[in-house]
Amino acid sequence: MNRLQGKVAVITGGASGIGEGSVRLFVAEGARVLLADILDSRGKALANELGENVQFRHTDVSIEDDVRRCVAETVERWGRLDCMFNNAGIGGVAGPIEALDMAAYEETMGVLLTSVFLGMKHATPIMKAQGSGSIISTSSVAGIASGYASHVYSTAKAAIVQLTRSVSVELGSFGIRVNAICPGNIATPIFGVGRGMTFEEAEAHAEEIKPRLAEMTPIPRAGLPVDVAETALWLASDASSFITGQAIVVDGGLTNARPTIIKQRMFEAQGAEADTPASGKASRGAS
Repeated sequence: MNRLQGKVAVITGGASGIGEGSVRLFVAEGARVLLADILDSRGKALANELGENVQFRHTDVSIEDDVRRCVAETVERWGRLDCMFNNAGIGGVAGPIEALDMAAYEETMGVLLTSVFLGMKHATPIMKAQGSGSIISTSSVAGIASGYASHVYSTAKAAIVQLTRSVSVELGSFGIRVNAICPGNIATPIFGVGRGMTFEEAEAHAEEIKPRLAEMTPIPRAGLPVDVAETALWLASDASSFITGQAIVVDGGLTNARPTIIKQRMFEAQGAEADTPASGKASRGAS
C-alpha cells in the first residue's frame, strides 16, 4: 500500500523481535530504514535480505556518540529523517529491591531509558529543520500498571510514557509528533534471553510460549511482532497526523482482564462455566 513511501526511518533494536518486524513492514510499505543494533550478524543479514532500502549500523543505544552517528548517517545517506523509532530494549536486572546490583541497574536504565532520551535528542534538530517528523518509543504495559515486570524495567517503561508526554508538548508546534507504544505479551526472544538462553534458544522459546501467552488475554492468541509493527507504521505515517503525546496499548486486552481472564480460561478448560460477570450466569456450586 506504500503507506510510508518516500519516508526515512531509524529503527533501533531492529535486528530481532519487534524491531525486525518493524523493519520488514516499514520497507514493504516504501520506507528507507537505518537498522541500528548491536547484533551485527543478524542486522547485516537482514539488511542484505531486504536490499538497498535498508542500511545496518552497529549502535549501542546507551552511548550518545553511537546514537548521534546513527542519526547523522541516516541524514547523510538519505537526506532526511521522518521517523525515529526508539525500540531497543532488554529484560535487564530483576530481583528484590534490596538485592539489586547498581551496575546492572545503570546498564538496564541505559538501554531502556537513556536510549530513548538520546533518540529524541538527536532526532529533534533534524525534524525541526524539516518542520515534520514522528518519534515513537517502545514502552510496555509494565509502564502503565504494576505486576507485569521487574522494578527497574517497569520504572524505565513508565518514564518513557511520561517523557513522551512531556516532549510532545514541546515539539508539537514544530510539526513533530511524539508517541509511545505499550506492548503486552509479545512472543519475542526477550523472554528467553532474560533467562540466559542463547539467541537461537530464545527464538525457539518464543515459539514454545505462544500457547501460554494466549491464555492470558481476551483475544486468545499470543501477541506477535507485527502487531506492534503495524501500530508503529500507523504512527509513522500521515494517517496519524493529529496524534501526539499518547501511550498506545497493544496487548490483546491483557490489562483489562488480568487475572479474570485466566480464571475464566481455567474453568473453560475444565468444562465448567466461569464465575465472572462476563458470563451472564450465576455459578451453581456449593456456597
